[in-house]
Amino acid sequence: MERAGRTVVVIVYDGVRLLDVTGPLEVFTVANEHGAGYRPLVASPGGRDIVTSGGVRIGADVAMEDVHGCVHVLLVPGSPDVGSAAADLFLLDQVRRLSGEAEQVASVCAGAFVLAAAGLLDGHRAATHWDLAERLARDYPTISVDGDAIFVRDGKVVTSAGISSGIDLALGLVEADHGSDLARTVAKHLVVFMQRPGGQSQFSVRLNAPAPRCEPLRAALDAVVLDPSADHGLEAMAGRAGMSVRQLTRLFGKELGTTPARYVERARVERAKNLLETGDQPLDVVARRSGFGSPETMRRAFARALGVTPAAYRARFRSTGDGCPS
Repeated sequence: MERAGRTVVVIVYDGVRLLDVTGPLEVFTVANEHGAGYRPLVASPGGRDIVTSGGVRIGADVAMEDVHGCVHVLLVPGSPDVGSAAADLFLLDQVRRLSGEAEQVASVCAGAFVLAAAGLLDGHRAATHWDLAERLARDYPTISVDGDAIFVRDGKVVTSAGISSGIDLALGLVEADHGSDLARTVAKHLVVFMQRPGGQSQFSVRLNAPAPRCEPLRAALDAVVLDPSADHGLEAMAGRAGMSVRQLTRLFGKELGTTPARYVERARVERAKNLLETGDQPLDVVARRSGFGSPETMRRAFARALGVTPAAYRARFRSTGDGCPS
């Protein structure tokens, strides 16, 4: 089957993750609403309906074996049953064949295992869900696996991390085809990041910290997160917690594995990241509102925590990038 325009063939099969399929499709649909010319095509074995991992039935536009001609993007979503998808010989044969006719080959989450089993990732750098990265590297040692990247572009092959990152990948494809303005419009319409901050390993400083058993310590942590720009010196924090500086420091080490100063810095970096992502305030204003006091202090904290400057971090939100930290 030949179709004019930028045809995006999305492969579906029994057990596929629903969001792996619908997330990217929604990006291309919204892009079309703003002038893009994508032609999404859902292809299944034999053209039959398939049942996703969550039990939702999806209808196909065409049998994957009937797809011929120029394909702009071949997209392979993942499945929780990684082994079965990667061992499906019919699926692998069709993915190999279609990849030869595609300008770009992409995978979402565990879909990387299908590309890997088909031999399409040999010698390439690739991403997958953080929980599957070690397995992908072990099973396919010729692949350079990036367990932190949101998505990775290596030549004509584009691979993404876990599940919702298929949206990030699709935004990157839209940006490559139509520029950052359209990609940003689509991201705003979908209420998602143009490029989400950091990689898979980054989480909220409060959520990522172990839950302390001591109620005064929990209250001290919440005070830092609620207002990072306040006075969070040792004396002030200890006073709010109703304990001595020595006792506070000991509890931080015992229950959180860090120091009060490091925790406060992480909270301030998180607040600064949010301000940089969502506004255009000068760096000195961002530094003051985050509790750093000066742009230089903020710059040093960003270098320690993220390995980038605040200005470089902000620049990431002008483009989808390639999904990996600078």
